[in-house]
Formats: sequence, C-alpha cells, structure tokens
Amino acid sequence: MARVAYIGDEVSAAGYRLAGARVHVPSPGEELSAIERARGEADLVLVGAACAARVGAPALAPLMRQEAPLLAVVPDAGPGEPDIGARLRRQLGF
Repeated sequence: MARVAYIGDEVSAAGYRLAGARVHVPSPGEELSAIERARGEADLVLVGAACAARVGAPALAPLMRQEAPLLAVVPDAGPGEPDIGARLRRQLGF
C-alpha cells in the first residue's frame, strides 16, 4: 500500500488524516523542512496550495520533477460557496 503524506493547513489536514494520510501542519518558515521530512516517509507527498506558495516555486519545482516520491500541490479546504447560483452568474458576467 502506498504511503501518503499531506503538508498544509489544519482544516485540510483533518480531512487527509481521516483518509489515512500522515499529516504535517508546519509553523511559518518550517514548510520546506516538513516537506523534506514527508519525502522520507511517503510514496506520495501532497502539499496544500498556501503552504506551497510560502515555500515558493523555485524550491518546489526541483522536488516535483523527481520521480520518487511523487509530490503534488493540492487545493486547500476553504469555505464553501454559499450561493452557487450567484457564483455562476458572476462567472458568466450577469
């Protein structure tokens, strides 16, 4: 079975933990070291978008090009859209 690790915010981490992933919620400035730690323990490392933005593309790009472990940036959990109709009208320009 593939081992999965998630690095990111607490809300998203709770969901990934329920799905069986090993989670890390790093303090500001600790994101890259948490990613490196997760790379040593997992076959797939998922990094939340906000966490990835704090690390920056120059540091993440070389890690994402490596064959193993796989590393991917995933969306953070956020508040749901309260009115899907309003969202669609806004996107369509109405």
